[in-house]
Amino acid sequence: MLITHDTRCALDTVVDLVNTAPDDDTAADGLPDVATLADFVQNHEISDVGVLSEFDLSAVRKIRGRFAAVFAAPDARAAAGLINDLVAAAGTTPRLTDHDGYDWHVHYFAPGASVADHLAADCGMALAFFVVAGEQERLRRCEAPDCRRAFVDLSRNRSRRYCDSRTCGNRLHVAAYRARRKEAAG
Repeated sequence: MLITHDTRCALDTVVDLVNTAPDDDTAADGLPDVATLADFVQNHEISDVGVLSEFDLSAVRKIRGRFAAVFAAPDARAAAGLINDLVAAAGTTPRLTDHDGYDWHVHYFAPGASVADHLAADCGMALAFFVVAGEQERLRRCEAPDCRRAFVDLSRNRSRRYCDSRTCGNRLHVAAYRARRKEAAG
């Protein structure tokens, strides 16, 4: 599957956005205030975003939950329905652009769109490409029992199981190794 630069950026953005959601009622929200949302926008180089407000923060948190549902969708049909709703609500307006030193690429959000609509349109379309390509199963959650972070499995054989092999994957492999050693020692 060919993934263009702008699609890859949108995928990274949607994964990072979903992963700002608290895991439960006791965890802190990764987007606690407008300043943090502004940092998120800047760090992900989200273009054409004006001054952010509490309204924007609330709207982004709502679409974050809708994107999380895409990663939890049981099949492509369910994911497609969720993505269609996200993209339609954003009022997509595909247009070619070549800003900030990037060559021609497509933006799906309407000029002057809110940051939530911008994210819903561009990130929704990036996820849509995976469903269209029959690759919806690549939109995953970490299999580590104490981690449910979202990620996109871009491995050649679709075998990635953990959000980060150096943390979650390694931690579980070490625990399994220790358990085998302990069992062998009797």
